[in-house]
Amino acid sequence: MRTPFPGPFFFASIPNLTAAHSGFGWAVSFTAPMQVAYEKLDGIKADRLHAVLEPVLLAHGVEAVEIVWHTDNKGWLLSLTIEKPGLALPGEGITLDLCAHVSRDLAVCLDVEEVIPHKFRLEVGSPGLERSLYRTEDYARFAGWNAKLKLREPLSGQSVLRGKLCGLDNEGNVVIETENGQLVLAADIIQTGRLVFDWNSSGVQRGKRNEKAHSCPSGRKTHVCGPQRSK
Repeated sequence: MRTPFPGPFFFASIPNLTAAHSGFGWAVSFTAPMQVAYEKLDGIKADRLHAVLEPVLLAHGVEAVEIVWHTDNKGWLLSLTIEKPGLALPGEGITLDLCAHVSRDLAVCLDVEEVIPHKFRLEVGSPGLERSLYRTEDYARFAGWNAKLKLREPLSGQSVLRGKLCGLDNEGNVVIETENGQLVLAADIIQTGRLVFDWNSSGVQRGKRNEKAHSCPSGRKTHVCGPQRSK
């Protein structure tokens, strides 16, 4: 259960960062490893990045869901999705303003600690209403939501299941109510899972802000919230 789903986002962006500035810093030393549901950080020392991320996220009352280091047509990009821990409504409380504040504070810390030695952009956002399900506990947390699961091996001829999550049973298996009845699945047979939002019955239009869920249904929404930084 490791493949990210490019769901709807709020994004706050810092363009063309370098890790060369100094001035004031944050305390970034932690003994316990930071927990991230999904990360792809080829070429970056994850422990150093975590040490910078963790105090900033704690200060804003959020946790990391996905951290991905990659390139696009504008250069290097560090993408971070965040959420409020424990909430059962995907994206709840993750506003554009919050993303901007986290992005601003994190940009300063990355500059001071010189985690990334060249120019890059930083994006901070919500994993969205159609959030990927990475951990077994996600299936309990989002019980009552519709989901789409891709299985590692077909079950009764089906490799993809759709239905309503019913949480976990006493053995930690995933329970889902499908059109063919309730199924109980061992977590390790699920290759990927994601929530499925019912756009037709919700009254939310794609491209319009969902005030209840505080996410952007139409896809990535970028907000520039800092000046260009150079070495």
